[in-house]
Amino acid sequence: MTATSSLTLPQRRRGSRSSASPRFARRSLNLFYVPALAVLALFTIWPLLNGIVLSFTNWNGYSPGRSFIGLENYGRLFADPIFHTALFNTFIYGFGSTLIQQVVGLALALALDRAMRGRNVARAIIYLPVLVSPVVMGTMYYLFFSYNSGGLNDLVVALGGERTAWLSDSNTAIALIVLVNSLQFVGISMVIYLAGLQSIPVMYYEAARLDGAGALQQFMNVTVPLLQPAFATSIVLNLIGGLKLFDVIQVLTGGGPGYSTNSVSTLISTAYFDNQTAGYASAMGVALFILIAVFTLFANTMLNRKRLELQ
Repeated sequence: MTATSSLTLPQRRRGSRSSASPRFARRSLNLFYVPALAVLALFTIWPLLNGIVLSFTNWNGYSPGRSFIGLENYGRLFADPIFHTALFNTFIYGFGSTLIQQVVGLALALALDRAMRGRNVARAIIYLPVLVSPVVMGTMYYLFFSYNSGGLNDLVVALGGERTAWLSDSNTAIALIVLVNSLQFVGISMVIYLAGLQSIPVMYYEAARLDGAGALQQFMNVTVPLLQPAFATSIVLNLIGGLKLFDVIQVLTGGGPGYSTNSVSTLISTAYFDNQTAGYASAMGVALFILIAVFTLFANTMLNRKRLELQ
């Protein structure tokens, strides 16, 4: 008899901890969700629920007293022309920025996906503005577009033109806000599309070339269909960011002239802190939340449906 065979292994007891270890491990793993859920409940769900409650009151944001007024704040939204202007501007900021970021981001990704000298440096430079605070970025462009000492007006004067108050005209100011926001965050779209392009197998392009497909046909029939997941991700992210745009507007125009360049986000700030109508500001916040949720869900559903059709 060998030494090994002489050893007596301990009998596993029924219901011991080792037999329940997978379930115990799953329970232990679930506990890791608790801190994240607590933070989500404290900083997202609770403020959302509190905002919904405030939207049914006439609270001014400072006094301890407030009264329940039902749907009066929501009825005021439909009759307020300033809110209508801000809502229209929000659509321009959201969809305008999203469109520019997709077109420019995809073009940059296609250009920088090729083997070329300095492409990593170019990618870093294009992505760098994403890391800068929107307030800092807005201040830089405010100085560039300012009337008296702005770089753009200095260039116009040097070419024989006259100074222009770029930010005093609402149409020009809205276009510049869309442009500034798009240029700052176009790096996100570029990175998403670069990841999508690099996940497309080269054999698809080789097969297309053997079939006689040109560059445009390869792009339309290979690149675009296989980039559908990247399109969905980039469009949804940029749409959310554009619809809740705040910082750049606040720095460049402060919502002016008048209320003409406000988004719903900046108008909420004005209603709460300047006009002391916190209940009405909360109603606008709830409306903006529903708006973003509906458009995001719609865009995500349509893009996923399109992706399934192409598979």
